Amino acid sequence: MSAERGGAPEGAALKRALTTPLLYFFILGDVLGAGVYVLIGQVAADAGGAVWVPLVVALMLALLTAASYAELATKYPRAGGASHYATRAFGPLAGFVAGCCMLAAGLVSVAALARGFGGDYLSAFVTLPVGLVAVLFLGLLALVNARGIKESTRANAVATLVEVGGLAVIVVLGAWLLLRGDGDAGRLTQVGTPEKGAATAVLSGSVLAYYSFVGFETSVNVAEETRDPRRSYPRALFGALATAGAVYVLVGIGASAAVPTAQLAGSSGPLLEVVKEAGGVPPRLFSAIALVAVANGALLTGIMSSRLAYGMAKDGLLPAVLTKVLPGRRTPWASIAVTTLPAMLLALTGSVATLASTLVLLLLVVFLMVNAAVLVLRRDPGEAGHFRTPIALPVLGIASCVVLATQIEAQVWLRGLAILAVATVLGALTAVRRNRSRDSR
Repeated sequence: MSAERGGAPEGAALKRALTTPLLYFFILGDVLGAGVYVLIGQVAADAGGAVWVPLVVALMLALLTAASYAELATKYPRAGGASHYATRAFGPLAGFVAGCCMLAAGLVSVAALARGFGGDYLSAFVTLPVGLVAVLFLGLLALVNARGIKESTRANAVATLVEVGGLAVIVVLGAWLLLRGDGDAGRLTQVGTPEKGAATAVLSGSVLAYYSFVGFETSVNVAEETRDPRRSYPRALFGALATAGAVYVLVGIGASAAVPTAQLAGSSGPLLEVVKEAGGVPPRLFSAIALVAVANGALLTGIMSSRLAYGMAKDGLLPAVLTKVLPGRRTPWASIAVTTLPAMLLALTGSVATLASTLVLLLLVVFLMVNAAVLVLRRDPGEAGHFRTPIALPVLGIASCVVLATQIEAQVWLRGLAILAVATVLGALTAVRRNRSRDSR
């Protein structure tokens, strides 16, 4: 079968190298990304001192959609993720739109992380032009990605341990500040702000906190490279989300108890405020940990973007050249190159800042389609023995996406709708091209 009709040459198959532990660290590393190092302060600004409450709510909402991903990833264990599921459920146009949303979100995220790597945290050690650092950084990540999925995920496993270690430092420092009488546990029950009541504050904070759990969806794009996805994927997915949730709640409690809410909310590096408040840990050491977190998040998002482009090409939604893989390592070098170059351009132009706020909205659109796809595809048996989620969860997942989307600002909606409009037009043109190609045979 040709790539034009959803197939790919036999030699283009990806290597099954991921074990359950490597997949667990892949998901955990992606969820425990750089966001938490800046997000806690923003959640505090929206929700008040009880930062842990919106974090718990966001975890519950994320688990709803994660259950849908677990079913579909084990039912159809192949690269392409949400794009492939939407194509099966609703046709190529929906698949193209879902894929474009994920690609746009991934490229913006990688570019933003690249600029973040060259910013304040790096300046603690050396001052270099941010654009130059971003380009070199993205080039190095592309080489790691192309070397092999096993090598990439092993690097991720080490980086994830460093990230978790840095967050554990925050938890310990928060507890130490409380024990020595410099913290305030009373802030942990303060829900709401002068501008917002308790319910509105929690919902608003949950939208921001939801972003901190985003990342689990990228793992479906490596299902094709997992040795036993039906057994490994649900265990790794739910285990990683539970671990991330526990870490986030403890970090939120530690940071809020250690630092006054206004100070936490006003800082662009809120966890660094905890380090400064407690003393004993060199700020440079924590900056190094943050750099590892940023690099790890960019690496994993880069893997997702390249595998998504590869999967869309296998479905005939993108040019078949993107299914080309390195002969020995069997990594999708063409997709890696094509997704790295736009990320470099975004990082250099600085347009990432205007697009970054649309990230959550784009992902909510994708998550809504994935939850709906579970319901539509129930009539398809798929792979035998795949994970099966209770039917109520995807329904609640759809509702959660709608509720969270209502909390997003109108200006963000305008940017997001513009991207969706472009994706729809391109998808329609692709559908016309596919139909003409079939008619000419």
